[in-house]
Amino acid sequence: MQIILLEKVVNVGNLGDVVKVKDGYARNFLIPQKKARRATESAVAEFEVKRAELEKAAAEKLAAAQGQGEKLNGMTITIAQKAGVDGRLFGSVTNFDIAEALSKQGFAVEKANVRMPTGPLKTTGEHPVAVALHTDVVVDVTVSVVGEAA
Repeated sequence: MQIILLEKVVNVGNLGDVVKVKDGYARNFLIPQKKARRATESAVAEFEVKRAELEKAAAEKLAAAQGQGEKLNGMTITIAQKAGVDGRLFGSVTNFDIAEALSKQGFAVEKANVRMPTGPLKTTGEHPVAVALHTDVVVDVTVSVVGEAA
């Protein structure tokens, strides 16, 4: 399906690009999330009229994400979990737990934006985690998992 992108989408294209994607991806994700529209002649013409407005909104989003990223970069978050004597957790620390800890400190982060390449944290100690605030803004945060007596 031919679509026109209304914002930058990772591994697809930038704002204003007319790209061909699989029908299901466009119908089920990009169009309902208002990230794209079908690339009909009228939609392309309408987009060209609104292009400056959309580019300004995208630049504002990026600037806000960069500002939040500067505050968040290098930050250490402490999460307490029940752990055994050997430092292994009873359970794990997931992206939801990290997003919740960040929101308590005043950073609006969704759990989908917390990237944990090795999966949930299952041991005590300090672990590096990436937080994607925007497609172009990814900051590193250190999660310090401390064990509490079981």
